[in-house]
Amino acid sequence: MSARDFLGKMSGKLRKLAGAEQVSFAPWVESVRNYSLPKMGNDARAAANVTMLALPQAIAYATIAGLPIIYGILCAGVAATVAPFFAGSRHTILGPTNATAFMLFSFFSITPALASRAGELAALLGIMVGIFAVVGAFLRLADLLQYVSRSVLVGYIAGAAVLIIAAQAGPMLGLEDYLSSKSNVSFISLVIGLCHGISHTQWQPLLIGTSTIGIYLLIRKIRPTWPAFALTLVLTSLVFGLMIRFAVPAFLGVRTFASFGMKDLVPELPDLWHAGIFDDVSNLLGVALAVTFLASLENTLMAKTLASRTGEPADPNQDMFAVGMANLASAFTGGMPASGSLNRSMLNYDSGAATRFSSLFGGIYTLAFAVAIAVAADWGVRLIDYVPKAALAGMVIVVSCSLFNLRHIKICLRSTGDDATVLILTFIATILAPLHVAIFIGVAISIGLFLRKASRPFLTEYEFNEVGELREKGDDQKRSIPAISIVHVEGDLFFGAAELFRTQIQRTITDPQLKVIILRLKNARHLDATSVMALEDLVHFMRERQLHLLVSGATDEVHRVLKNSGILTTLQEGCNTELGETNIFLNSPANPNISTRDALKRAQQLLGTDKADVRIFFDPHKRS
Repeated sequence: MSARDFLGKMSGKLRKLAGAEQVSFAPWVESVRNYSLPKMGNDARAAANVTMLALPQAIAYATIAGLPIIYGILCAGVAATVAPFFAGSRHTILGPTNATAFMLFSFFSITPALASRAGELAALLGIMVGIFAVVGAFLRLADLLQYVSRSVLVGYIAGAAVLIIAAQAGPMLGLEDYLSSKSNVSFISLVIGLCHGISHTQWQPLLIGTSTIGIYLLIRKIRPTWPAFALTLVLTSLVFGLMIRFAVPAFLGVRTFASFGMKDLVPELPDLWHAGIFDDVSNLLGVALAVTFLASLENTLMAKTLASRTGEPADPNQDMFAVGMANLASAFTGGMPASGSLNRSMLNYDSGAATRFSSLFGGIYTLAFAVAIAVAADWGVRLIDYVPKAALAGMVIVVSCSLFNLRHIKICLRSTGDDATVLILTFIATILAPLHVAIFIGVAISIGLFLRKASRPFLTEYEFNEVGELREKGDDQKRSIPAISIVHVEGDLFFGAAELFRTQIQRTITDPQLKVIILRLKNARHLDATSVMALEDLVHFMRERQLHLLVSGATDEVHRVLKNSGILTTLQEGCNTELGETNIFLNSPANPNISTRDALKRAQQLLGTDKADVRIFFDPHKRS
């Protein structure tokens, strides 16, 4: 085969690969065609709300990463501006996040030789993350993320939150100088250092930090819709920042952040041709892969969470491509690595964003604020100099506490022993190991348990014939539009199959005549936390559309998991138990079909009829 033929063949395979995954370079085109002034107004208003949160968070996350605050601000502005042109979801907001920021801090903490070059290496790291994410999107690697147990991310984020709180305790207690003279490259050594240095606590930073936390909690309580993060930072800067800047004796020496000027906003292209570039690439390879994995996982889970509320299908590979492009843009403009922010994305959705361009507006707003701050600093009004480091430390601590999602932790601990094991071991690994290693330890444990019991669940399609008998439906038979859909699930039903629920049932719900879905779990096994969360999402999703979800054939194992996780209560909402109404029908070994019959009676009761067309879902991959 000639070189020309070989290149042509490889080019065709690459085009086929990209086409199969349908990764688009311009998913925004359709949004532009349907854009209007009312949508622009909604996007602009939502973006204003998100910016009020994004700007102070950008400062906080750059601080966590040990980088100048301008790195966080540029990342928040540039990533939010670029990502919507490539993202699959219309509500996701990309920028700096807690988890990725602390991964950078953890990496540079254990590699002091590279810590002095953190700013320079952040750009190279962003480029590597961008390249890995773009290549991964075209290789369909995002599809594999559904096989990562949700317990891994829950355990990792909980562990990272503990580390963030411990790391920010130093600035809040005024122990930065004391801790800088100690070796604090691990959580244990950091805690020991804090305990030994407690006698050196300075009351001024402690007062500032605790006051900041108090103001934030007060605003959240009395005005929950207000931008509490931004308002708290402004108030504490006005009170304590003024006292520090005007040299009130009691607050002399209390540390604040340093403002940046216009010269700091001028993009400085990373030097990719210096003599030690390959050594730097080798040193950053592990953390770059970890950041890519975590950023893609965060973004995928965030997109699916939003999809459960909007009804729009999630496209993990398209979103992974957006992560890659956002990181490349951030790296070449002086920002830190970017990921998907769940709280900013949810705020964007709750604020009424109409299209993907709300993220674009938010990025423009953020960059405009950055320019305004820089111009003011060049004119002698150094606004950032009024922000005490202890105030931001307090804010980071109180926000990090919100990372402990007690509901998800409870579900993971109580659903199955494997989920509890993954959660606990990932949490321990996060505490004891570098974060870019801990995330893969959690994944390895999760996959190991997955392989131990892996068995692909499958769906079998049946139909009721003219005389009402249940029989297997032929592949070539046409069926009428059903009023009731019976989804018969067989096999292991753990985190690898969770997306099967969401995808298949949401596809069914597009049928305008469908009113009730009966989920047959007679032969389903190993229901776990991820599947339980997916089931809960589907219940809420269907009820928002006045649809009903029933469960039939539930075994003792399935019933136990649903009961222990608390989802059974959600499933039974709306039932009059005094009249014997229920939405779950347990399996009867003596007559396996009686639970389906009872579920059909309940469905007919909900429909207000005694007749209904019925179908059972078909899986093209079902076993013969």
